Amino acid sequence: MPRDYISQPPTAFQRRPHLTRDDDWIRAFLREAKIGHIATSADGQPFINPTMFWYDEANHQIVFHSNVAGRVRSNVEANPKVSLEASELGKFLPSNVALEFSLQFRSVVVYGDARLVDDPAEARQLLYGLIGKYFPAMTAGKEYREITDKELRATSIYAIQIESWTGKENWADRADQSDEWAPLDEKWFE
Repeated sequence: MPRDYISQPPTAFQRRPHLTRDDDWIRAFLREAKIGHIATSADGQPFINPTMFWYDEANHQIVFHSNVAGRVRSNVEANPKVSLEASELGKFLPSNVALEFSLQFRSVVVYGDARLVDDPAEARQLLYGLIGKYFPAMTAGKEYREITDKELRATSIYAIQIESWTGKENWADRADQSDEWAPLDEKWFE
């Protein structure tokens, strides 16, 4: 019998709860994850866009940017409910049972409301935080020019206030196997 997901929070009913990770693990993962995918929607149509992002721990928010005009901005202005997914993939995990084929993965999904940051001082600070995640050894005004007002007007900076999140990790060495079928040859596990 299917569950009623409609009236539940987005993190309800984890299918494999033993893979769920705690808040400290999620924070550490978000600090290191390189690419996120922002999901937005407009008029019942979902959209997903890859993006660089920064987890601003002090404010418990995700920061990202997009073009000053475009689908992401239009969607966020019409419907601020968004989610962000970030993941890391490992090796493929074969099995001798079709439904047990798997892969190693680590992932986080964040849910919340995105807002366009329109205060120039805040936008500049958040953009420096985003740059600092990917280029921590570089300093504004030293290795690169400081962000100008013109540059701020040419981009849209967003902050997703995190309402909930979930983290999962399946980094098993092997997928489940069955005793009811011949075991796989070791070559499949290399």
